[in-house]
Amino acid sequence: MKARQSMDELLSDLKRDPNVVHWHTVPGREAVSVPFPESLDSRICRALNHRGINALYSHQADAFQSVMAGKDVVLVTPTASGKTLCYNLPVLQHLLDDPTSRALYFFPTKALAQDQKNEMEQLIQEIGVPLKSYTYDGDTSGTIRQSIRRAGQIVMTNPDMLHSSILPHHTKWVSFFENLKFIVIDELHVYRGVFGSHVANVIRRLERICSYYGSHPQFICTSATIRNPREHAEALTGRKMTLINRNGAPAVRKHFLFYNPPVVNKQLNVREDEMIAVKTIAARFLKNRIQTIVFARSKLKVELLVSHLQEINSGRDEKAKICAYRGGYLPLERRRIERGLRNGDIMGVVSTNALELGVDIGQLRVCIMTGYPGNMASVWQQAGRAGRRQGDAIIIMVASSNPLDQYMATHPDYFFSRNPEDVRINPDNLMILADHIKCSAYELPFKKGEKFGGQPADDLCEFLADEDLLHFQAGKWYWMNDAFPANEISLRSAVQDSFAIVDVTDRGHARVIGEMDRFGAMTMLYEDAIYIHQGVQYHVDQLDLDERKAYIRKVNVNYYTDSDLAVQMDVLETDEKKPLQGLDADQSFGDVSVRALPTVFKKIRFETMENIGWGHIHLPEMEMHTNGTWISFSEAWTNRFGKDVFQGVLAGLSHLLRHAAPLFVLCDQSDLSVVPRIKATHNELPTLFIYDKYPGGIGLSKKLYEAMPDLLRKAREMAAACDCESGCPSCIGFVSEGRAAKQALLHLLGAVAPCR
Repeated sequence: MKARQSMDELLSDLKRDPNVVHWHTVPGREAVSVPFPESLDSRICRALNHRGINALYSHQADAFQSVMAGKDVVLVTPTASGKTLCYNLPVLQHLLDDPTSRALYFFPTKALAQDQKNEMEQLIQEIGVPLKSYTYDGDTSGTIRQSIRRAGQIVMTNPDMLHSSILPHHTKWVSFFENLKFIVIDELHVYRGVFGSHVANVIRRLERICSYYGSHPQFICTSATIRNPREHAEALTGRKMTLINRNGAPAVRKHFLFYNPPVVNKQLNVREDEMIAVKTIAARFLKNRIQTIVFARSKLKVELLVSHLQEINSGRDEKAKICAYRGGYLPLERRRIERGLRNGDIMGVVSTNALELGVDIGQLRVCIMTGYPGNMASVWQQAGRAGRRQGDAIIIMVASSNPLDQYMATHPDYFFSRNPEDVRINPDNLMILADHIKCSAYELPFKKGEKFGGQPADDLCEFLADEDLLHFQAGKWYWMNDAFPANEISLRSAVQDSFAIVDVTDRGHARVIGEMDRFGAMTMLYEDAIYIHQGVQYHVDQLDLDERKAYIRKVNVNYYTDSDLAVQMDVLETDEKKPLQGLDADQSFGDVSVRALPTVFKKIRFETMENIGWGHIHLPEMEMHTNGTWISFSEAWTNRFGKDVFQGVLAGLSHLLRHAAPLFVLCDQSDLSVVPRIKATHNELPTLFIYDKYPGGIGLSKKLYEAMPDLLRKAREMAAACDCESGCPSCIGFVSEGRAAKQALLHLLGAVAPCR
């Protein structure tokens, strides 16, 4: 039997690998520790001592002192720096001093709430005082909910539950709200764009209810590294924040490698598929019993990588030590995987970005990224998953043939000089604000002259009264509709149907093994698809659209399936139109239709990735009506630069606007889509569309229509500020005819007149 290699030996092998194109070492860091604060209860000190904690990191002590001084706090330190104690210690201290006080924690996912509940329960047990900590989510049974409302001292939930269950039924929570002293918001950076704007309004509603019951709780917020933590926390909570960002936690030495797969076709400059490289590198560590996490950018890639790695690590016991982790798995399965990673039963996990968040998954030493994650915040969140406890950590980014991946792999100085991105929200977006005024009026009537989020609510209340939703009487606006408003409003996106995935291999014992949203079901669970779950292959026998169920059975084949999607953009109605001064183009705003149709699927062999067959997909078209703004250029521009160059101009401009538009409407990039068409169907002109990615629209594209000249000038400023000649991620991206396209784009945008 071949002896296992140590981490040092594996590092030596990687140093000799010609495909490792850059090696960046981040030195380790010693802890900056301080004694326990004198005001910290001796019972908490003993519990910490019992865990081997004899001092606090400097940022933990700073957070404790600031919170105990009555300040609203936002704490920003890297992954695995002990942020949990920053809020648990002051909350527990306050509960020991005053057992009638209450604390509300909310986390973006159920998994995080469960993880934190377990952590809190262990600490409470070691303190030896019967404090009551509970999770309150959709899985909580009715009888337990009554106990939580009556006696829960620490309640852990998620924003969706707060929005749709707790706040509308606040009269069942009177004692809790009367005594609420702390609101803890973890993973602050997740609340961005439209989702963050919704959550900011949920917090406004929460504060309004607290005020009604006579409480004024403090906020304790924590975040991964973002560029504007205090600004973002203040926008989300409406409070002035004390920023704590002096990290005192230790860090192991980390080796950050860029791996660029070899060129397999020199003429076309095509590189080996990154999946082959990822599975080879990951297998090297897993065979040597080094716990490893692999991040992939899609559910399909996650399952393919798990299948490959389980095949390499043959044998039932070894296969069980390698798991997939992604959205769509049932909660019990996710908990099992998290537990297995913590206790070492699971040696490797392949995940989507679902494991970027701070669930404790133990002592992973290697992180492998399948391509650039798309933003630097995700890079450092994923990298932070390795080296959480001891020993050197290795982070390997395996580049795909994608031009952005190639740019990052060949420009490491650019990569390591990038800061994490700003997080933006716009809680005063009129459509979002109106939705939450409805919800808040249902919860408590609005008094005339009352403010909501610092702004007078009268105008919106009068508008809703005209719509017969509110009724004004005796100086107050009352909700008067039969509908329950929170049920109609999704915080995260358009309401999506959830499809159950039913394993019918054993006809007598059919069981649900997962779930998927409608879009995923239409593109992954069509009839005759091969669906992969934890490395096991299933044939899709039927997708029942009416019952929202997919029926699958186990098979053993040597291929997987991948679908093609045809996307069509159509203008339904033009509401406004005007010329863009100086540009020989028109800008318009109106209703657009975005249609997506799964057409055919390919069968791709596992070992060689070759196409071995195909089939038709017989499913209805998915359609979304939304608002959009678009620029239609005259044919003169195409004639002037040539079709190929102007196609590059449109692609480059769409890249710039994708990055610039959020600056003007305070949203996230994912809230908008930018689509270039060299020949639009409605007018046969070169056209660039920007539309809201939410059915019916939420007003983003209307604001962009109004600010279009300034938006285009900002795009030119971004392109001109970049020193590259042929396009890069900082300007126009990577387009055909790059050098000519960039110069043509700068010339075109130079003609835009400013807004008046």
